[in-house]
Amino acid sequence: MSRDLNQCNFIGRLGNDPESRDLPGGESVCNISLAVGDDYKNKDGQKVEQTEWVRVSAFGKLAEIMQQYLKKGSKVYISGKMKTRKYEKDGQTMYSTDIKASEMIMLDSKGDSSNVAPSSTAVTESRAPAESTFEDDIPF
Repeated sequence: MSRDLNQCNFIGRLGNDPESRDLPGGESVCNISLAVGDDYKNKDGQKVEQTEWVRVSAFGKLAEIMQQYLKKGSKVYISGKMKTRKYEKDGQTMYSTDIKASEMIMLDSKGDSSNVAPSSTAVTESRAPAESTFEDDIPF
């Protein structure tokens, strides 16, 4: 049994509308950029607000649900694993780190948008292909 843990949890707001596409095998992928805030006091006692941007990718049914129900400004909880990929650009080796989402909970209240599913709806990526686990009733 491994003693390592690759688990990331974030609560934040989407910085733009979800971007999705279908992979060559037919599976959907959805990418979002999540703004997460961090406040602290500097050495002078002044409050400093800082925003970190987290790149998130989802696949399969979770990607389809994210594309359908999320929009710029949506507040969500995301849980997943950190992944780093290596690629070449203009002869330079580049690295990109993002979160592969396995769970999403929509945190907006019902009145925030007519296109958003009920508040606190949890969607979890299933281990079996083309299946998802729903903890609440989702209207589809």
